[in-house]
Amino acid sequence: MGQIEKYKLLDTGNQEKLEQVGKYKIIRPAPVAFWNKSLSKDEWSNVDGVYIRSNKGGGHWEWNIRQPESWMTEWGGLNLIVKPTNFGHLGFFAEQIDNWQWLKNVISSQKEEMSVLNLFAYSGGSSLSMASAGASVCHLDAAKGMNEWGKKILESNKDIPKNIRWITDDATKFVKRESRRKQKYNGIVLDPPSYGRGSGGQIWKIEEDLVPLLEEINNIIDKSRPFFILFSCHSPGFSGSVLSRMLSDIVGLKPKIEYGEMIIPENSGKLFAAGSFTRHLYN
Repeated sequence: MGQIEKYKLLDTGNQEKLEQVGKYKIIRPAPVAFWNKSLSKDEWSNVDGVYIRSNKGGGHWEWNIRQPESWMTEWGGLNLIVKPTNFGHLGFFAEQIDNWQWLKNVISSQKEEMSVLNLFAYSGGSSLSMASAGASVCHLDAAKGMNEWGKKILESNKDIPKNIRWITDDATKFVKRESRRKQKYNGIVLDPPSYGRGSGGQIWKIEEDLVPLLEEINNIIDKSRPFFILFSCHSPGFSGSVLSRMLSDIVGLKPKIEYGEMIIPENSGKLFAAGSFTRHLYN
């Protein structure tokens, strides 16, 4: 396959971010980057593609080269297939890198194999990280296309065991069904969107649907042995402390708790925050 170039966050500022994603240099919106850019105008102008956000929602890409359909980059120890979407996404969230490493550490420290469930799993960075540490993974996303994307990424990481079950379904419906089946998991990962549609067209609104989902998740956790929950979010107002309290109130046990912002380090050493997380480890 040859050398795959690593992802780099080169700079942020003026509500934009400059990224080296494999062999392509791109600009995307960064609404929270209210500070000034550190790199020169020349550095910011010499790019391959720019995502332009529309005031009406969504947006479009403008390329200075022939628009690539897909390419590879490396991040967090994973070979990732990048595909620019109409929403400005690339197919992975670089800010999850610390969570990926935490998942590997927790799972590899257990003497017994862990059965884990990844909800709203996107293209599978967390799923692959958990599988690489020896877990049996159930990967769930409402979009069949995302699951197919994840399977191709797994094929690009030959050293990762193929012990991932790919499910296309609505998260809440699936968890309720698992509860009725008395199915239990030793780890739960979820990164719910602000708004979305399930595989059957169900509407997801985080303000209305998140707490009922967490209550259902509490029914499928195997509390007879150590377990974990990794809960991350990109929705405004859902800080790490908010996520942590939601979990603590519902699960009702006293875990080891970490929470905060998901961080991407810039080349300069400065830090860029993109979303929140809480990590609960129950022994």
